[in-house]
Amino acid sequence: MAFLKLLASAVALVGIVVSSGAGAKDWKTIRIGSEGAYAPFNFIDTKGQLAGFDIDIGRALCKQMKAECVFVAQDWDGIIPALLAKKYDVILASMFITEERRKQVSFTTPYYRAAMSHVAPKSAHLTDLSPVGLTGKIIGVQSGTTQAEYAATLYKNSDIREYRTQDEVNLDLASGRLDLAVGDLLPLMDWVGKTDEGKCCELVGKPVTDPKFVGEGVGMAVRQEDNDLREQINAALAAIIADGTYKAINAKYFPINIYSMN
Repeated sequence: MAFLKLLASAVALVGIVVSSGAGAKDWKTIRIGSEGAYAPFNFIDTKGQLAGFDIDIGRALCKQMKAECVFVAQDWDGIIPALLAKKYDVILASMFITEERRKQVSFTTPYYRAAMSHVAPKSAHLTDLSPVGLTGKIIGVQSGTTQAEYAATLYKNSDIREYRTQDEVNLDLASGRLDLAVGDLLPLMDWVGKTDEGKCCELVGKPVTDPKFVGEGVGMAVRQEDNDLREQINAALAAIIADGTYKAINAKYFPINIYSMN
């Protein structure tokens, strides 16, 4: 009798495992959401396709996972809601890992480190970036970002203007409609150093590295119930770092190792 009970329990356990396995998601096609307005990380190329560091990393991860990539362009202010609505499965768009965002999504391990920076017209000769020094100044930020949170928290006596994309922030800065902008260090470095439009301006002050605003680094976001996908991405990320694929993609876009920021 004891043997029959044990056998029945084993059969039941096998049934649970089989049932659970049958319902598991087959990640042979992975839909990846990115903004397409954040060069050199993600942008729309001359063929109208998503391109950039984030996109190349996404393709390398999918290749490692033996999955097909489908890229979906999505405005930043709706990027998490669209993930939760299952428009795509992963956000790969240079998103800072923060506790506030963790309330809605699960993050992979960081795929690069990040810092924020201030940028101003060269003619402004700005040196005092304190809240007092920037009282009354017009500061541009991209809405829905940690940069917007940073500016609103620190510069309460400044005129904070929010834009849909960082490109729009940069355009108004170059046009003289802003006194200062706050954005991610690497894209701003690229803008002032490699574009004609950015020649007007310069990075000012020290990089902002406070974890309260830049989090633990930059990660990919998945729905909280998709832990299996998150774990597969983490394993694929470790693999492309180990085999040199990540290093080659990094070198295509940046003069420094952005995974460790050195």
